[in-house]
Amino acid sequence: MFCEKVLELVRELHRMSDGQLPAFNEDGVRQVLQEMEALFEQNQTDVNEAKADGRSELIPSIKLRHCCLLRNQRCLTAYLYDRLLRIRALRWEYGSVLPPTVRFHIIGKNGLLQWFSQYKKSLASFMKSLGNGEGLDITQDTKPPKSLYIQVRCVKDHGELEIDDGTVILLKRNSQHFLPRWKCEQLIRQGVLEHVIS
Repeated sequence: MFCEKVLELVRELHRMSDGQLPAFNEDGVRQVLQEMEALFEQNQTDVNEAKADGRSELIPSIKLRHCCLLRNQRCLTAYLYDRLLRIRALRWEYGSVLPPTVRFHIIGKNGLLQWFSQYKKSLASFMKSLGNGEGLDITQDTKPPKSLYIQVRCVKDHGELEIDDGTVILLKRNSQHFLPRWKCEQLIRQGVLEHVIS
C-alpha cells in the first residue's frame, strides 16, 4: 500500500520517549525514496500517455500518486527534522561531548554528526559573544536552582577542578564536595559527578 513505509518511520520516532534517539533507519528511508521514485516514474508515463492519447481516465490515478508523493515527502521531512531536534536537545543535555552510547546512533552516512559539530560550534561562538566579551554559558542552569551550592560525589577520577575563588579541588573517586551548582552541572551530565541528595 502507498505511504506505509514512511508512516512506519514516523511511528518509530513517536514510540521513543523525548530524550531518546533511535538509530537512523537507513533501510526504511531508502525504501521510501525508492517508492517515491517508482511513483514519479509511473506518473510521468501516465501523464505522457494522457497527453498523447487524450486519455482522461488516467487523471485520477495520477492525482492519487501525486498526493502519495507529497505525503511521503512531508513525512520523510518530519522524520529527519525530528531527529535534528532530538540531536540539538542532546547538546543541551550532555554538553559538547556526547556519551559513546548516544554517539553510536548519530554516526552514519546521513551527516548528522557533522550537523551536530556545526551546531556545537555555532552555539559556542554565540555564548562567547555574550556577557560583555567574557562569554556566558547558557547551557547551565536551564531550570532555576533551589540553592547555589550542592553536595556532589565523584564517580570516577577526574583530576583537578578550579572554582572562581581560586580554590583547586581534586576530584577523586568516591570523594564528596560542596561545590557551586553551575560548576558541577556539566560534570554531572558527563557522569563524572553525581548529586548527593540527603
